[in-house]
Amino acid sequence: MATDARRLEKIDQEIARIKAQLGQIGVVRPGSLTRQYKDPKNRTGAYYQVSYTHRMQSRTAYVRASFVKEVRQQIRDYHTLKTLIERWVALGIERSQLSIRLRSREEMVPKDKP
Repeated sequence: MATDARRLEKIDQEIARIKAQLGQIGVVRPGSLTRQYKDPKNRTGAYYQVSYTHRMQSRTAYVRASFVKEVRQQIRDYHTLKTLIERWVALGIERSQLSIRLRSREEMVPKDKP
Protein backbone atom coordinates (compact mmCIF):
# COMPACT_ATOMS: atom_id res chain seq x y z
CA MET A 1 0.00 0.00 0.00
CA ALA A 2 2.75 2.45 0.90
CA THR A 3 4.50 1.81 -2.39
CA ASP A 4 1.30 2.67 -4.28
CA ALA A 5 1.00 5.93 -2.34
CA ARG A 6 4.65 6.75 -3.09
CA ARG A 7 4.11 5.94 -6.75
CA LEU A 8 1.11 8.30 -6.80
CA GLU A 9 3.35 11.09 -5.47
CA LYS A 10 5.99 10.35 -8.11
CA ILE A 11 3.36 10.38 -10.84
CA ASP A 12 2.04 13.74 -9.61
CA GLN A 13 5.58 15.15 -9.62
CA GLU A 14 6.22 13.90 -13.14
CA ILE A 15 2.91 15.34 -14.37
CA ALA A 16 3.88 18.69 -12.84
CA ARG A 17 7.23 18.53 -14.70
CA ILE A 18 5.42 17.76 -17.95
CA LYS A 19 3.08 20.73 -17.43
CA ALA A 20 6.09 22.99 -16.86
CA GLN A 21 7.76 21.69 -20.02
CA LEU A 22 4.57 22.26 -22.02
CA GLY A 23 4.67 25.90 -20.98
CA GLN A 24 8.12 26.25 -22.56
CA ILE A 25 7.04 25.05 -26.00
CA GLY A 26 6.78 27.72 -28.66
CA VAL A 27 4.93 27.66 -31.97
CA VAL A 28 4.24 24.13 -33.17
CA ARG A 29 3.86 22.80 -36.67
CA PRO A 30 3.36 19.20 -37.78
CA GLY A 31 5.10 17.71 -40.76
CA SER A 32 8.47 17.04 -42.26
CA LEU A 33 10.81 19.44 -43.98
CA THR A 34 12.70 18.23 -47.03
CA ARG A 35 15.11 19.73 -49.53
CA GLN A 36 14.09 19.12 -53.12
CA TYR A 37 15.93 19.82 -56.35
CA LYS A 38 14.69 21.22 -59.63
CA ASP A 39 17.27 18.98 -61.31
CA PRO A 40 17.76 15.98 -58.97
CA LYS A 41 20.44 14.31 -61.10
CA ASN A 42 22.75 17.30 -60.92
CA ARG A 43 21.44 18.46 -57.54
CA THR A 44 20.80 21.98 -58.72
CA GLY A 45 17.93 24.35 -58.04
CA ALA A 46 17.47 23.41 -54.37
CA TYR A 47 14.30 24.44 -52.55
CA TYR A 48 12.55 23.36 -49.33
CA GLN A 49 9.10 21.89 -48.80
CA VAL A 50 7.13 21.14 -45.68
CA SER A 51 4.61 18.30 -45.95
CA TYR A 52 1.98 17.69 -43.30
CA THR A 53 -1.49 16.36 -42.65
CA HIS A 54 -4.02 18.45 -40.75
CA ARG A 55 -7.66 17.49 -40.27
CA MET A 56 -7.20 14.49 -42.56
CA GLN A 57 -5.97 16.75 -45.38
CA SER A 58 -2.43 16.32 -46.75
CA ARG A 59 -0.68 19.50 -47.72
CA THR A 60 2.68 20.59 -49.07
CA ALA A 61 4.05 24.11 -48.92
CA TYR A 62 7.22 25.75 -50.10
CA VAL A 63 9.52 27.20 -47.46
CA ARG A 64 12.00 29.96 -48.17
CA ALA A 65 15.58 29.19 -47.19
CA SER A 66 15.49 32.09 -44.72
CA PHE A 67 12.65 30.36 -42.79
CA VAL A 68 14.07 26.82 -42.74
CA LYS A 69 15.64 27.13 -39.27
CA GLU A 70 12.39 28.50 -37.81
CA VAL A 71 10.23 25.79 -39.42
CA ARG A 72 12.61 23.07 -38.20
CA GLN A 73 12.23 24.37 -34.64
CA GLN A 74 8.44 24.43 -34.97
CA ILE A 75 8.47 20.81 -36.16
CA ARG A 76 10.78 19.81 -33.28
CA ASP A 77 8.47 21.57 -30.81
CA TYR A 78 5.50 19.72 -32.32
CA HIS A 79 7.22 16.36 -31.77
CA THR A 80 8.12 17.38 -28.22
CA LEU A 81 4.48 18.34 -27.60
CA LYS A 82 3.22 15.00 -28.90
CA THR A 83 5.75 13.07 -26.78
CA LEU A 84 4.88 15.00 -23.61
CA ILE A 85 1.14 14.58 -24.13
CA GLU A 86 1.55 10.86 -24.78
CA ARG A 87 3.54 10.52 -21.54
CA TRP A 88 0.99 12.61 -19.61
CA VAL A 89 -1.87 10.40 -20.80
CA ALA A 90 0.03 7.23 -19.83
CA LEU A 91 0.74 8.67 -16.38
CA GLY A 92 -2.88 9.74 -16.02
CA ILE A 93 -4.08 6.22 -16.75
CA GLU A 94 -1.59 4.74 -14.28
CA ARG A 95 -2.56 7.32 -11.65
CA SER A 96 -6.25 6.59 -12.09
CA GLN A 97 -5.71 2.84 -11.70
CA LEU A 98 -3.53 3.28 -8.60
CA SER A 99 -5.96 5.72 -7.03
CA ILE A 100 -8.89 3.36 -7.55
CA ARG A 101 -6.87 0.45 -6.17
CA LEU A 102 -5.91 2.43 -3.05
CA ARG A 103 -9.48 3.57 -2.40
CA SER A 104 -10.89 0.08 -2.86
CA ARG A 105 -8.37 -1.25 -0.33
CA GLU A 106 -9.39 1.45 2.15
CA GLU A 107 -13.04 0.48 1.74
CA MET A 108 -12.21 -3.17 2.43
CA VAL A 109 -10.46 -2.42 5.75
CA PRO A 110 -12.94 -3.04 8.60
CA LYS A 111 -13.71 0.02 10.70
CA ASP A 112 -13.61 -0.11 14.48
CA LYS A 113 -17.03 -0.30 16.07
CA PRO A 114 -17.70 1.89 19.13
